[in-house]
Order: sequence, then structure tokens, then C-alpha cells
Amino acid sequence: MKTFTAEQVFLNGEFVRDGWVRVDADRIVEVGVDAPPDSISLGNARIVPGYVDIHTHGGGGSSFGGGTQPAADAAEFHLAHGTTSLIASLATATLPELAEQAVNLVPLVSDGKLAGIHLEGPFLSEARKGAHNPELLMPPDLDWLGSVIDSCTVSAGTCAIKMVTLAPELPEGIPAIELLVERGVVAAIGHSDATYEQTVAAIAAGATIATHLFNGMPPPHHREPGPVVALLRDPRVTVELINDGVHVHPGSVGAVFDAIGSQRVAFVTDAIDATGMADGHYLLAGSRIAVKSGVARLEDKDSLAGSTLTMDTSVKNAVRDGIAIEQAITAATQSPAVALGLSDRGELREGHRADLLVLDENLDVVKVMQQGSWTEAVGSA
Repeated sequence: MKTFTAEQVFLNGEFVRDGWVRVDADRIVEVGVDAPPDSISLGNARIVPGYVDIHTHGGGGSSFGGGTQPAADAAEFHLAHGTTSLIASLATATLPELAEQAVNLVPLVSDGKLAGIHLEGPFLSEARKGAHNPELLMPPDLDWLGSVIDSCTVSAGTCAIKMVTLAPELPEGIPAIELLVERGVVAAIGHSDATYEQTVAAIAAGATIATHLFNGMPPPHHREPGPVVALLRDPRVTVELINDGVHVHPGSVGAVFDAIGSQRVAFVTDAIDATGMADGHYLLAGSRIAVKSGVARLEDKDSLAGSTLTMDTSVKNAVRDGIAIEQAITAATQSPAVALGLSDRGELREGHRADLLVLDENLDVVKVMQQGSWTEAVGSA
């Protein structure tokens, strides 16, 4: 059992001076203020919960659709940037391919390297396809959904698939949401051309997450508010934001925080395998991607295609652009954990998994603890 303290510790949504966190094996067993004499000081630094990314396709040259070892490598890449709980996102493929990719990730969920699996496609709108291969898009197949959930069982009553993104306006869209909710899987609205009314109906059916808000959906208009306004208005919905300064303007990010608060905002990276790599040409969801100056776009179009963002940069961008540090940390930790039902993550709290980060004065990650073990961070000595 060890007790760690630092100048500032993020407890109950705020930074406290001389707070402390006591860790035993892979769990936090106690937190408090006024550190006991046997504590290990981490100096002039901030201790915060490990980041939680619920939408990531890969990183460090590896993708989550490439097999077990590449998926493990991608998770390790993001761990070095502070993401201690990561949901592996699988993009559109044929149904047999997608099922196989999901099953390949189940062992990584079982051993805690991944926090779960996210299926982003193929039940998406062709009009809002982004980088997804339009030839593979289709209305929801309820039999297949039930089958893949069954095949990805981790333990009795627990499925490795935590979230499915779909366009609710498609045939069988609402029944698919109802099926997911019944099976304990989060239904997310994304890559959708839904109207305001269709989005309201989808939320009423049980959808609770907006996949990368603003992106992959029609922009709001005062006479046709569309999905964006419906998603922001309903307090049951958590909205993902890709805070790389490209996908969403910083002013829009700030407006969302002002409108709904950090408890309903989940920072996500939507990172692809090119994250952390040189500019060049890559593949995503069957489409050729060109990365230039760190921005990924379809080769033959101007459409954005995922990002090369990491969660540590997302937090730093937010604070640089005027978001309070407490709100930025919440959006990168507690909010996404709550949205996906990861009940032992996202906070420094008794009984939670021992996932914590040490940040320097520039909010760079200098030390990472995952499940009670320290691992090397980007920029660490």
C-alpha cells in the first residue's frame, strides 16, 4: 500500500492543495487532504484521474481492426499520453469482418487493456458517411447485432461491446436502439442525416450519446435545427467533442460547455493509426486517407477522416482556449466514464481502479499509473 501526494490533487471535481491518494494493488483505497507523514510526494505537480477515451480507432501506426497485437500496440501508444481507459472503435466493414474484428478484441477487454469496444458502422447514413465506405453502409441488421453481442461476452451478463453508433432515421433504426438498450449496450447517434424530430424519437428510445457532435451530421439551422440542437437540449445525452481545433472551432467548443456544462461533454480523440506518425497516406474504413500537417482527410475529397489527436493534447487545447481546467479534466475523465457505465473509472475515489496521472505545470503527462502500476509517459524521464 502506498500513498501519493502532490501540490494539487483533483478530488470531487476540484483541485485541492496537499491532497493524497492511497493505492493498494490495483485499487484506490482512500483519498483525503493534508497528506499523512508516510506519503510519497510527487512534487510541484497535479494528480488527476487517468483519461478515458470512448472513441479511438488506433494510434502509433496500429489500428484496432488489425488484430490483437496491433490493437494492444495502439492501446499502449495512447496509454503513454494518459489514456488509461480506452474504448476501441471499429469502423465500417462487412458484417462478417466486423464481427471477427470485435471478437479479436475480447481478450484485451478481459485483461483490462481495453475498456470495451465501439462499433461505428455500418449502420450509418450515406449522406453523412465521412470516411466510411458507402458501398458497405446499410440499415441496422437486428439479428446480426444480437449475434455479435452474444459472441463478445466477457463474463456472465457482461458484453465487451459497450457502444454502437448508428443513424436512427434508417429503417430499423429505432428498433436497433431499443435492442441495444435492452442488451446493456449504449446507443449513440452519429453519421446521421436525421431531423430534429427523428433525433428526439431516438433519444426517447434510449440513445444517450452524440458521436462527435457537429461532425457527421447536418449543421443546425433556425428553421431546421436537426440533430445537433436535439442532442444538446436533452439532459440524458452526453456529447462527444473532438477538440483538435480542426473538427470543431474553439468558440463552438466553449459554447457547448457554456450551454450544457462539463458533466455532459466527453472529449474523444477519434484517433486513427496515423496518430503519432509522419504525414502520409493511410487507410480508414476502406477509404484512402491523406495526412498533411497532422490533419487527416479523404484523398479525393476535403472531408475530415478521423484525427491524429491524443487526449493530453485535447485537454491542453481546451485550457489554452479558455475552458476552465476543472471542466477540461472532467470532460476527459468522469463524463465519458459515466456515459459508458464505467463505474470504477474517471475519478480519484475510494474503490475506483488505481488509474492516475501526474501533470506538470504545462499539463504535460509526466507519469502514468494504470491499475496500480506506473508506466512510462511521453516526456517522462
